[in-house]
Amino acid sequence: PEAYNISDRAVRTRADSERIHNAAVKARIEKLPAGEVKREPAFAERNEAQKELGLPQLPTTTIGSFPQTKEIRQARAAHRKGELSDADYNAALKDEVKSVIELQERLGLDVLVHGEPERNDMVQYFAELLDGFVTTENGWVQSYGSRCTRPPIVVGDISRPAAMTTEWSKYAQSLSEHHVKGMLTGPVTILAWSFVRDDVHQSISADQLGVALADEVRDLEEAGIDIIQIDEPALRELLPLREEDRRAYLDWAVRSFRLVALEAKPTTQIHTHLCYSEFGQIIDAVAGLDADVTSIEAARSRMELLEDIDETFHSEIGPGIYDIHSPRVPSVAEMAELIRAALKHVPVERLWVNPDCGLKTRGYEETEASLRNMVLARDEVRDSL
Repeated sequence: PEAYNISDRAVRTRADSERIHNAAVKARIEKLPAGEVKREPAFAERNEAQKELGLPQLPTTTIGSFPQTKEIRQARAAHRKGELSDADYNAALKDEVKSVIELQERLGLDVLVHGEPERNDMVQYFAELLDGFVTTENGWVQSYGSRCTRPPIVVGDISRPAAMTTEWSKYAQSLSEHHVKGMLTGPVTILAWSFVRDDVHQSISADQLGVALADEVRDLEEAGIDIIQIDEPALRELLPLREEDRRAYLDWAVRSFRLVALEAKPTTQIHTHLCYSEFGQIIDAVAGLDADVTSIEAARSRMELLEDIDETFHSEIGPGIYDIHSPRVPSVAEMAELIRAALKHVPVERLWVNPDCGLKTRGYEETEASLRNMVLARDEVRDSL
């Protein structure tokens, strides 16, 4: 009887808890239109408006993260233990951001990133700042290879109590005349790499994340950030095994991404990134994201996946031209060959040049050499056009 009473109380508490059930979040979600949501104006008009960004032909960028150095990891650990003050920790992170911006400018990249030194993980970072999540101290799981992460746990309705990335993006932008991308992890990837609720459908949590991240997009725009990347590397990962279940999943996954960018200004260029995907299997859904620029992992397939692109795929596209999962530094000639291969499928005015994925796991020596060669390869191809 005692065990039953404890279990019964737990069920009742979960049903009534304001930590789990947020009336304001539910009311906001209920006001959203049912079914498809669509950013206005359409891509062609946005694409024309974004010409004022002044980007060159074959613009170069990276996917977001730069190497997480031993020093940054040590500073994070010391700060977590209370051995490093907030002020000293933030100063160390700002020094790293400044160094990353200066490196990218020296290398001649066109659209810069702040490098994300403040982020322990691309999902956990956001979970720690969003209501509706809890995180663990020791809940490690293997991610890939020898790398491990601590997946957050979705415990209730999700909302954003305060800006999460704006100050870091604003600081990075203050250091450069180049455009600096704002960097967000998308709703599907946050859910894919978390333990999710069992009392609501994932589509409900996805909508809640969509509107929470939309608030972040608005704050980034107000801070002067006019290029914003919404990463969805796990879009393919959650695809149901049963074919009959796939359409419903892709519908709510695409909807949640569109919610993030729904109110973005036409002049704000929305990027997304996908990796380790069989791109052709979800080509319609990727096109349906309606991003202005889509970057994808492509180097190891030597651009074969671009064969799946047809007239329905209107986004500008950045197929990765070098594999960041290897420490090998690709040559200028090798990367120039891949850019030319991409140009067989993508018009020059729609093609971006970038690595396959983020650079968090790499070292600075190889990163600098690879990015230098990437820019030189772009210059070589562009000069030959």
